[in-house]
Amino acid sequence: MSGNNPNSPWWKGAVFYQIYPRSFYDSNNDGIGDLPGITQKLEHLADLGVDGLWISPFFKSPMKDFGYDISDYRDVSPLFGTIDDFDKLLAKAHDLGIKVIIDIILSHTSKEHPWFIESRSSKDNPKADWYVWAPPKPDGTPPNNWRSLFGGEAWTFETRREEFYMHNFLPEQPDLNFHNPDVRDMMIDTCRFWLDKGIDGFRLDVINFIYHDKELRDNPPKDAGDTSSATQYEKLDPYSMQKHIYDKSRPEAIAFVQRLRKLMDEYPGTMTLGEIGDDHAVAAAAAYTSGNDKLNTAYSFALMTGDKLTAPLIQNAVSAFFEQPGDGYPSWAFCNHDVVRVASRWGCKHGYEHNKDFTKLVFALLCSLKGTAFIYQGEELGLTEAAITYEQLQDPWGKYLWPEWQGRDGCRTPIPWNAQKPHAGFSQAESTWLPIPQDHKDKAIATQLDDPDSMLLFTKAFLQWRTKHPVFKDGDIEFIATGDEELLHFTRSLDEKIVHCIFNLSSDTKTMEFGAYRKEAAMTFHNKPQHNNSGQITLPPFAFAYSF
Repeated sequence: MSGNNPNSPWWKGAVFYQIYPRSFYDSNNDGIGDLPGITQKLEHLADLGVDGLWISPFFKSPMKDFGYDISDYRDVSPLFGTIDDFDKLLAKAHDLGIKVIIDIILSHTSKEHPWFIESRSSKDNPKADWYVWAPPKPDGTPPNNWRSLFGGEAWTFETRREEFYMHNFLPEQPDLNFHNPDVRDMMIDTCRFWLDKGIDGFRLDVINFIYHDKELRDNPPKDAGDTSSATQYEKLDPYSMQKHIYDKSRPEAIAFVQRLRKLMDEYPGTMTLGEIGDDHAVAAAAAYTSGNDKLNTAYSFALMTGDKLTAPLIQNAVSAFFEQPGDGYPSWAFCNHDVVRVASRWGCKHGYEHNKDFTKLVFALLCSLKGTAFIYQGEELGLTEAAITYEQLQDPWGKYLWPEWQGRDGCRTPIPWNAQKPHAGFSQAESTWLPIPQDHKDKAIATQLDDPDSMLLFTKAFLQWRTKHPVFKDGDIEFIATGDEELLHFTRSLDEKIVHCIFNLSSDTKTMEFGAYRKEAAMTFHNKPQHNNSGQITLPPFAFAYSF
């Protein structure tokens, strides 16, 4: 666990582990992971030494977007188990000292939610204004130019009402109308339902999407040279050709976030993590976390993009957050269930996708930055992006963008537990919902536990070492110029204790001036750097060092 400062909230500087329930462990052998499967394998997280667990959606859902389309906020999908199964999971996690936050989607529901079924039935029913409805233009076209992030227009015509309804994502995911106070009240009550169960907080999916412009004004086009992007695949979709100033990140959202914070404050020790997807994500994340009355922390996709790991990529993202007004606190992730796995994204084009030294460096770097760290299941194994054929695709976004991109399925394949068992020990079903590639089976947990040089044992050792140094939980960060984009140097400082963190991000040996910091590195798990009498430090490929 992270070092304890009695004045610091438990989540600040903590390390979380994200579980995608479909792919963690299948307890009933239907080829799909479930809540009892997570419960059975919680010791894996305890052994890693993480502080918290983020569970992706497990609510009742038709699964058009695999749980991000909720049809009942207060029930568990039969695919994943029951409410009782969740209660058992929560109790066991707490017994193991692991906090639990759940992924909730407030901006939209499933098209099959009873609220929407009622809302679409007429223009004068009790829930007629619970969703975003608008008449067509005189020529029959949609109300404005807003686009769906998953492709096409953000509007679908409903013949029952002779109106369009808005959806930022799939047509099966209609947007709720947060301008309606009854909607706001219901979502607060929904959050209270889960807080009463004893959860430790929420991961708030696309929280900046909850409000839309009431006047339904067109989004303007991006200016020439504007490189801000709301998606990671800007060249593939017209969505990224607009400035998204009217369909999301509306100023009214902050007031709702403040109301949600008041609810959270009724449950001491709970926290909120916001997902912020915006053209200017770092600034938006800072705005949603500033002061002591909004979200506790937020993360963006700032470090989940790019095809190469460089010092400027890291420094610019981190520095940009702390340069924002206010005193917001960031969270950092290099990958999750929506993006290409980091080993492939930053390693594939450069030939070190399967290099253990590289994946160890990436993991150490994430857990050394100032902020709360979120690791995605499989990162502790160094899993790469799986190649998925069109016939195997499940992700609707991937089907839309094929063949330019296979979508999100490549990072969602099941966790390999034991290479000697069918489906690498994930399931005894005849087939699994997504395939497990052979190179993942080669990195199975049972195999890595027997390999002293494995990524898995490194992860355990690193997090155990990190626990002993509260500077990584509560310390400040300052970047030091190296003159080389493949050499990253920053300090973490707490009170009078300073640790220098040095990372060789390349596959070449690097030498840098180390001057006054010539103490022997206190911790290097591999590729030990060498110091010389002239104040230089030589770092082998992907070496990293911490000097106190």
